[in-house]
Amino acid sequence: MIPENLEEIMIHNATEVQNQLSRDHEPVVKLHSKYGKGIWLLSEMDAANHIAYGICDLGQGTPELSYVSVTHLESIKHARLKVPMVEIDRAFEGKYPMSVYFEAAKANKRVTEDEELLKQAAERLSK
Repeated sequence: MIPENLEEIMIHNATEVQNQLSRDHEPVVKLHSKYGKGIWLLSEMDAANHIAYGICDLGQGTPELSYVSVTHLESIKHARLKVPMVEIDRAFEGKYPMSVYFEAAKANKRVTEDEELLKQAAERLSK
């Protein structure tokens, strides 16, 4: 589901965090449920077990920073159609650090890519 070049960036980001070189990366990928409300903005991944870190938003008004198994997300199929439920948004481009997306998601009760909401979140965090 996640292209190899983006997985490499996520693994590199995780290594930087483990080595305390950086800790607030931009999201690398956006995954979403085709038939539901789930959205995952992910910035880091452990290469050994495909556990990713980022904002997990199941569409219930409480997005959270958490870990998720990419392997599990890839395995979820629609009950009747038997097609994958989670897919990558190939047009997504992370423009702000994860902290800004999370601040905007908490205020909006949903992951957002709205530029004005993200700018407001960035301003709140800079104070």
